[in-house]
Amino acid sequence: MSDKNDFYIKLKDQLEDTTKFPADYMYKFIVPSDENQVNEVQDLFNNSGAVIKTKKSKTGKYISLSIVLKIKNADKVIEYYKKAEKIKGIISL
Repeated sequence: MSDKNDFYIKLKDQLEDTTKFPADYMYKFIVPSDENQVNEVQDLFNNSGAVIKTKKSKTGKYISLSIVLKIKNADKVIEYYKKAEKIKGIISL
């Protein structure tokens, strides 16, 4: 099994142990200051009722995105992470 799969299995276990779903979940991402990457992340959460906040880094090289979203279960949390990891240059926190 790959490290990524192991990570998601562990994350699912932790979420199910510590979170009562449905729950508000906060995603935090950092992307290069490229309008395309920021838009890709925002598009990923469009029509989901998410509250998205962006903030530029001091140097202006990166933009952080904080996204709060009502999630029904741990599998849905992981589904968004898997979609986000396909965006070039994204860092999940």
